[in-house]
Amino acid sequence: MAEKLAPEKSHSFIHNGQKVFDWDQTLEEVNMYITLPPDVPKKLFYCRIDSKHVEVGIKGNPPYLNHDFTGPVKTDSSFWTLEDDIMHITLQKRDKGKTWSSPITGQGQLDPYATDLEQKRLMLQRFQEENPGFDFSQAQFSGDCPDPRTFMGGIRSD
Repeated sequence: MAEKLAPEKSHSFIHNGQKVFDWDQTLEEVNMYITLPPDVPKKLFYCRIDSKHVEVGIKGNPPYLNHDFTGPVKTDSSFWTLEDDIMHITLQKRDKGKTWSSPITGQGQLDPYATDLEQKRLMLQRFQEENPGFDFSQAQFSGDCPDPRTFMGGIRSD
């Protein structure tokens, strides 16, 4: 049932008509997916993740990404991997349940409607996590969706 509340699709950050990366989020993580350029040895790619900043690039070249995050991340549980021709960056949110409108500050922000849909999806994810055995995949909110971090006492941490 929880998989029904997983991100329905990833969002794309497009700059000057070119896709920079795709991304999605859960209550706990933000995932970024960067398509790697062909014919570059994998060992030349790098990614540095700080609590509020990311740098991605090819050694010996200016960084491809060099931006602050929308929110702070836990560096000890954030990581990156190379799978086929994709760099997958998994960022552990420091503020579980916070809805990010983009992984990086000031770039590729979701519009207010899409941000609201993300917040509703994260709230349903929270309900599912706190009430195993119930299926919230068809639930809907009427009106404004509360913040999943603070609603009814906030997110429980076990």
